[in-house]
Amino acid sequence: MLRIWGRISSINVRKVVLAAQLLELPFERIDAGAAFGVTRTPDYLARNPNALVPTLEDQGFVLWESNVIVRYLCARCPESGLYPEDLRARFDAERWMDWQHRTGHAPVYYYYFEQPRPAKRDGSAGPGTGAVHSGEIEYALGNLDGNKVYAWTPTDRRVSATMEGYWANFIKTGNPNGAGLPHWPAVAEKDAGLLRQVIGADTHSVVDRKAARYEFLQQVEPDAHL
Repeated sequence: MLRIWGRISSINVRKVVLAAQLLELPFERIDAGAAFGVTRTPDYLARNPNALVPTLEDQGFVLWESNVIVRYLCARCPESGLYPEDLRARFDAERWMDWQHRTGHAPVYYYYFEQPRPAKRDGSAGPGTGAVHSGEIEYALGNLDGNKVYAWTPTDRRVSATMEGYWANFIKTGNPNGAGLPHWPAVAEKDAGLLRQVIGADTHSVVDRKAARYEFLQQVEPDAHL
């Protein structure tokens, strides 16, 4: 049985897992990387000296680099048709794989929205105790006045202005940061977690250490929205 080392939240690991599933190859996946650690252990480094994921083991044969692993799996199962025999078709596919690998490393900006909605204008409900699902949309789009149900406060408008600034900058440059905005770091591993921006009345950066929990929930309930 194949053994795939790597956390499922990694796009490169998911690429390999998808290839194995399409080829109907039985495999075992072992969590490694980010909050799971493992990649800096002597045992893992003996397999992959780069300390990255994914790594593939196939009956004693060890391979790393996601695109190479995908090619290997497809070539291993020629009857699948996923690795074209026609050279032009094959190298056309490989061109796009290499292009994605070379250009697909743009920074990612991870956020958590925590601003609750204010009291309703008609007095039927007080301020919320926490943010609601999709509640950030009207803030990010500067559309608070379009929702006449709530009595928007100066704090709500300040949060909206912050989000509008972040979103506009990201659309223009691929980076949400700009003058007058709290610094938003790109996702990176730090102190056994990932950097995340909390957006609300007090917008700031935190180290999110819940990745292992999200990974577990995703495995238990793969179709859930976490």
